Amino acid sequence: MALELQVLTPEKKIFEGSVVSVKVPGSDGPFEVLRDHAPIMASLQNPGTLEIKDAAGQQTRFRLLGGVVEVLHNKVMVLSPGIGEEQG
Repeated sequence: MALELQVLTPEKKIFEGSVVSVKVPGSDGPFEVLRDHAPIMASLQNPGTLEIKDAAGQQTRFRLLGGVVEVLHNKVMVLSPGIGEEQG
């Protein structure tokens, strides 16, 4: 079983799907969320990079303009006021 991830801004849903890991730019330092991670709610660094890895090992990065992340029961929700996909 993987993680279910949603990345949202006030304007639209940026990403929704199953992923293996999520690296989050927490305001107190970056951390990685894997399956069965403890429940957490944290603020995000502005700016910061969110890194997503899917089951095939494909990585996607988004530049966040702050926000919050919530992890609960293998579901991860990232809410940010602004976001843009990064190259590389």
